[in-house]
Amino acid sequence: MIDASVLDLRSYNPVVKVLAPVPAMIVLIGTRDLATPALFALVALVMLLAGGRLTGRTLFWAIAGPPLLVAVMTVSFGVWTDPARVDDTTALLEIGPFTLWSGALLTGLATGLRVTSVMLLALIAGLTTEGADLVRSMISHLRMPYRIGYAGLAAMRFVPRFGKDLEIIRLAHRVRGVDGGRGPVAAVRRYGGYSVPLLAGAIRHGDRVSLAMEARGFGAYPSRTERHRVPLRARDAVLAVWFLAVCLLVPLVAVPHLSGALG
Repeated sequence: MIDASVLDLRSYNPVVKVLAPVPAMIVLIGTRDLATPALFALVALVMLLAGGRLTGRTLFWAIAGPPLLVAVMTVSFGVWTDPARVDDTTALLEIGPFTLWSGALLTGLATGLRVTSVMLLALIAGLTTEGADLVRSMISHLRMPYRIGYAGLAAMRFVPRFGKDLEIIRLAHRVRGVDGGRGPVAAVRRYGGYSVPLLAGAIRHGDRVSLAMEARGFGAYPSRTERHRVPLRARDAVLAVWFLAVCLLVPLVAVPHLSGALG
């Protein structure tokens, strides 16, 4: 019986999930046909839906986002493509001063598929990896200096803290009757008033983090014992081999006369 955790992308090593799709991204940079990026996007999307354990809004955008992005980029790149650089100059659609040519549409579609494929490959790690686990894995397996790694992790924790501090500052302004008025100019003025206390809070928080790291001996020793280890297992090697196999098989499956090669 297959272990259910094998199908869960969250159970794989974060460094492997980040590095394994890189060869596929390199292949996508050099491709100009339609079938190759479409197949890469399909593989990445199936992996996300099957093993990403996505729910709610994340699941909705994982399904609806890629087609929407492809459509927007197809039209955007299509109307800006120079018709002199495409073979088929049949006019398909006129949008004000812009004309969407048939050949330009294929160029835009190929670009949209490539960008979407790279995005989906990056989301395999992005949606199934915790920042702390990635840092620990990089320290353990890529020999990143732990002082740098944990300093970066502390900086990442600033983002949600900024949100809480901003909400407290807004409430304080509201209680004190500070009202900058309405409209975009007033909004800019209000956020300008928020910036000084936010900066002061960030400096205080950074000082506390620095003192805490010094008190715990960060940087005093060449290595550090991790309480929560992120191991490399056989399944991680299988995942890396899987991505290499995909890089080899997808271009073979993408038959030129079916892929709409652009040359």
